[in-house]
Amino acid sequence: MKKLVITVTCDSTMSYPRNPHNPQGIEALAEEYVRSVDAGAAICHLHGPYNLDEKIRADGTKLSDLDLPGWQRLKDAITGKCRPIIQYGIANGRFPQRVELMKQRPDMMSICFNAHDECFQPDPDYPPVELYGIHDREELEKYCRYTKEYGVKPEVESFHYGAVWNARRFIVMGLLETPVWTTFFLGWPGGCWTPPTVEAMQYMHHHKPPEFNYSVSVMDPPTQWQVLTQAVLLGGHVRVGMEDNPYLDTRGTVARSNAELVEKMTRIARELGREIASAEEARQICGLAPRPALATA
Repeated sequence: MKKLVITVTCDSTMSYPRNPHNPQGIEALAEEYVRSVDAGAAICHLHGPYNLDEKIRADGTKLSDLDLPGWQRLKDAITGKCRPIIQYGIANGRFPQRVELMKQRPDMMSICFNAHDECFQPDPDYPPVELYGIHDREELEKYCRYTKEYGVKPEVESFHYGAVWNARRFIVMGLLETPVWTTFFLGWPGGCWTPPTVEAMQYMHHHKPPEFNYSVSVMDPPTQWQVLTQAVLLGGHVRVGMEDNPYLDTRGTVARSNAELVEKMTRIARELGREIASAEEARQICGLAPRPALATA
């Protein structure tokens, strides 16, 4: 069985707005990523600065407006201290801005291969954060072409199995290279919800095309650690961090840092006999080219 690739995503501004330990500002966020890499994460799923649309727009979308220079500053602050795989997130960002982000040369770019329909409201006293995006196949084809042009590997975000169907279509068209790296999102609230259960995890695993490697994200505190453990046992990979679930257990213990969540995941995996992939080992598993060696004096 391949070593376990751990992705960390440190920003819970949208998903858990009352999290008291959510890092504030680019510097604090970068430090969270560096600590998480030191704890065993190989992929950093980044949320640079952004603002959400306040209302649904005339085109039926409700998306994120991205601060492009801020994303570069966050990336540089992390890579100046460690060398993880950099995966740019916020797949609900506006398409032209995300194309511009590719010019910053992250290793990977998250692309939602099904419609975006999310509704975050973990606290009923807070208004819901809702996001809507179509991501039709014309847009997805453009994403595939631009990622090829800029040498960025797509991360196929799969909130349900229609995303896998779309991805396989672009493989046949010669626009998406294998092995595909996909993330299965379980328990993410909204119209693209897939149940956060071991049974759903097994379904995703057993229907996975052979040319796909997968990671699993679970946004459901009561079941997350159970489902991720099943993914580890099946040979999949995992994503943890405060965006997905800031809790260390089902008693409501909030992690003080994202590194604590990574440390728990590494302990579970090693107790199950699965070793943790370094960033360079993860690059090989994901299908990324080796990183050039650092120049020496």
